[in-house]
Amino acid sequence: PEECAVFQCRGCWAVLGDSLHLCAQEERRLGLLICLKVTNDVACEDSLMIGLEGALLGCAYNALSCRSCGSIVGFVLYSASSDLAYLRGLFCFFKDSIL
Repeated sequence: PEECAVFQCRGCWAVLGDSLHLCAQEERRLGLLICLKVTNDVACEDSLMIGLEGALLGCAYNALSCRSCGSIVGFVLYSASSDLAYLRGLFCFFKDSIL
């Protein structure tokens, strides 16, 4: 696969995912890359967070962090408003947290 890419943590360069599992890019409000699958270097935090401001206001989600350096690299939505419902259950990386 010549045109494949890997997504790495901006903090430590750990490989978090690849373009073979990329399913969407969200440009509107959040600046995300959305993947169906991630590597074992991604930890999904157990505690459920609630968005108190911004685009995730009122949404429930689990933060995604890099196992190597602990940086928050994205989230998995558990509960969301109707305009973000299509992201539920997917791995959402913040574009500014990955290379």
